[in-house]
Amino acid sequence: MFRRSPARSLNTGGDMSRLIATRRLASNIFVPRLATRTFCTETPAKLNDVPSGSQFHREPKDDEGFMNDVPQHDIAIVGGGMVGMALACSLASMPLTKHSSIAIIDSNPALSNGPVIKKDDPPDPRVSTVTPATISLFKDIGAWENVEQHRHAYFDKMQVWDYTGFGYTRYNARDADKDVLGCVVENKVLHKSLLSCLQNKDINTTIYPTRLSSISLPTRSSVSSLGASASKNLAKLDLSDGTNLYAKLVVGADGSKSRVRELAGIKTTGWSYSQSAVICTVEHPTENFCAWQRFLPAGPIALLSIGDNFSNIVWTMSPKDASNHKIMNEDDFVKAVNHALDFGHGPRPESRVFGGNVISSFFRPDVTSSVHERFEPPPKVVKLASDRMAFQLSLMHANQYASKHVVLIGDAAHTVHPLAGQGVNMGYGDVSSLSNVIADGVAVGSDIGELMTMSLPVIVTK
Repeated sequence: MFRRSPARSLNTGGDMSRLIATRRLASNIFVPRLATRTFCTETPAKLNDVPSGSQFHREPKDDEGFMNDVPQHDIAIVGGGMVGMALACSLASMPLTKHSSIAIIDSNPALSNGPVIKKDDPPDPRVSTVTPATISLFKDIGAWENVEQHRHAYFDKMQVWDYTGFGYTRYNARDADKDVLGCVVENKVLHKSLLSCLQNKDINTTIYPTRLSSISLPTRSSVSSLGASASKNLAKLDLSDGTNLYAKLVVGADGSKSRVRELAGIKTTGWSYSQSAVICTVEHPTENFCAWQRFLPAGPIALLSIGDNFSNIVWTMSPKDASNHKIMNEDDFVKAVNHALDFGHGPRPESRVFGGNVISSFFRPDVTSSVHERFEPPPKVVKLASDRMAFQLSLMHANQYASKHVVLIGDAAHTVHPLAGQGVNMGYGDVSSLSNVIADGVAVGSDIGELMTMSLPVIVTK
């Protein structure tokens, strides 16, 4: 079941082989005073016209006066973005976790109404390049079919070269026995696809359209002195609208400035780069299926096809230059992009043929077929098709991903330079690993809050 909270909202509405098909269930509202006898194990009673499935723990008699109005969940996901929503979908797709009670805490109105995506709109500049591993995750949880209903662009080739003209390298999906190297998708499409997927899942999910204010984590003394009350071994979350809730596990999926990480006292290591990234959507005469990246003195520029003759630009430069490029007129910006991609800073790399094989100027590759392909110039940009955005680049790594009753995923755990396009893919790797850890814990009857004190599997993106 998919529900929204609080009551003032009256609208209704990793190996993943263990995943199963799910059935569609209508949305419902959160009813704060609804309580049933068990914690995510029995079928609850109906309340008027509200569909059954709202499951909250009922406290023992001595605590009942205080506790029966406070919702309790197995997992509270703070952050309903692309990674947090993917975790909810993944848990809803696994036989051992599909009966979990999940809270999603996020004030983003898109979670209540869903982002509006019109076919005629130009692509949004905020995109992600998802890897085959991420595509497999989306297929397993039933979200990829939603992605394919909107604009997206697979690519099976990639060319990387240096502004000096000394050399280049080309990658081809066939070298790795793959159909594609990845797919470029607008972030709003990924998010909407996950939200639609979750609405179709048979799982008890409540969305709290508010922000996290504080967390109270149980201590050994509180649990031992009040051992009879199961709620005393739960994390308590206080929300900005005055709502309270309890959860066995709190998942911080709330981005690089994570409130969960701050409240849990988890320290980080990292630094700001002396670089910013300018992103935008551009148009070129013909569609292409290659990802292009050229390394310049101030940083790389990437041209990533988004489909329909559109591509996304990710251009790394100094913060001062980023500010200038963000406000320069469109014609000058288009000229600057083409200069950076092909004409400026240095010559194109030369391809030379020796013994019937095409090789780059300085090296003779001998491992894969694609390295014998000639250098190709990228498509010429003819038009700016979106607003330009700029953001500071930084690296951040949490000193620990998990503590008792708390775990961090996505940008809350790690942020990286967009150079290799791995940021959100690492987050989806977190989703796959964490889902399996939780499912394995449920299988043996462990407390999922205690499980997080163990090391999570190493996450590998492909």
